[in-house]
Amino acid sequence: MGLRVLTVDDSKTMREMITFTLEGAGHCVLEATDGNEALDLLGDDRVDLVITDVNMPNMDGLTLCKEIRSNPTHRLTPILVLTTESDRDKKEQGRSVGATGWIVKPFNPEKLLQVVQKVCP
Repeated sequence: MGLRVLTVDDSKTMREMITFTLEGAGHCVLEATDGNEALDLLGDDRVDLVITDVNMPNMDGLTLCKEIRSNPTHRLTPILVLTTESDRDKKEQGRSVGATGWIVKPFNPEKLLQVVQKVCP
């Protein structure tokens, strides 16, 4: 049985690449274009994993992490940050708001699947 994954990115191309990779491995993918849409989609519905970009309009990925962590339903849901940001300070910020892992774009599909398997055994 595959995972339910929410992917959040303002780039349609990036969402499509992530969805293609994850669906190809048997996972079900929900897509959102920013943090606000992601929170609306999530509500109290459970997902196994959230993959989010950092730089997005309306609500960025780090604020989204904080919001997800403040909901008891999603407190323990793994969150992967998939971004062009590779700065150590940004990564530290991500960790401090509850990100589980950090992947720098462009991503390698096999590497993404390995990380997904690692955080969602």
